[in-house]
Amino acid sequence: MPTVNAYAAPSAAEDLVPTTIERRAVGPRDVLIEIKYAGICHSDIHTVRGDWGPQQYPLAPGHEIAGIVTEVGAEVTRHKVGDRVGVGCMVNSCKECANCLAGEEQYCLKGMVGTYGAVDRDGTITQGGYSTHIVVTEDFVVTIPEGIDLDVAAPLLCAGITTYSPLRHRGAGPGKKVAVVGLGGLGHMAVKLAHAMGAEVTVLSQSLKKQEDGLRLGADHYYATSDAGTFEALAGSFDLIINTVSASIDISSYLQLLSLDGTLVNVGAPAEPLPVNAFALIGGRRAFAGSMIGGIRETQEMLNFCAEHGIGAEIEVIPADKINEAYERVLASDVRYRFVIDTATL
Repeated sequence: MPTVNAYAAPSAAEDLVPTTIERRAVGPRDVLIEIKYAGICHSDIHTVRGDWGPQQYPLAPGHEIAGIVTEVGAEVTRHKVGDRVGVGCMVNSCKECANCLAGEEQYCLKGMVGTYGAVDRDGTITQGGYSTHIVVTEDFVVTIPEGIDLDVAAPLLCAGITTYSPLRHRGAGPGKKVAVVGLGGLGHMAVKLAHAMGAEVTVLSQSLKKQEDGLRLGADHYYATSDAGTFEALAGSFDLIINTVSASIDISSYLQLLSLDGTLVNVGAPAEPLPVNAFALIGGRRAFAGSMIGGIRETQEMLNFCAEHGIGAEIEVIPADKINEAYERVLASDVRYRFVIDTATL
């Protein structure tokens, strides 16, 4: 079983540190990937710090992975040595349930296997992309088209697909008015994607400090939610709202911004519940929904869409020894808009 360099959290209360982790030997349907870049997602921080429940440590996070295939198993048909590939938030599923058979592996009825901190089918605990190499079954490896550099592609494997999936599912496109709550790692991708799909895009952010960025990324309008007048001016305006914020917000106030039959989709995942006033739903036949990542088929579709439209994440590449500093900056909203680890520095 090969040993590879990684950064991992020894416990929920400690900084990540350099370490080594074990990867399984390459099986008949497996792909060995030399990781070139790994994005830092807010989910990584929540998970390693125990916000979403207890973990087994040491834990190497990271589910925005871009790299190069260096070895394939004897039965692999989808990928070959030298291919540019990505791995997102899951590395396995039952492949047998109705959802898996429909190409929605992320909603596997037996539970999809997360890229880190999950129990894989062989009983081992998965370890993520803050490492030099990873072994993944070929069905959960996607191709990164030549039109996207690997560093800006890495965050597409979570931030990109997490926003692409609800936009596609809810019909974002010409004639639709879409609002994006929060202009962070997820929000900036939602703006780029909704704009490329042809929707009229509005950013709803706490302040106007990122307004110039928002408009540059493709937003048509930008409003500060700290201004009470915003909620009056925009009442009943939007067909679709994508909430990307991983903190508690007043959902009922945002629901009032939806038009008749509009939907607010939550993709941010705060640790605490989000209370909803039933009258905010009843009043306009509005819907409050959730969405996770997309399936493998949709993830590939998203990557192809991004290549076609010249879309990548806005990133700041960092060496591995800046990971803990990057975590603090993410929590302080001091990143525009995604940290990406250069894994050569591991």
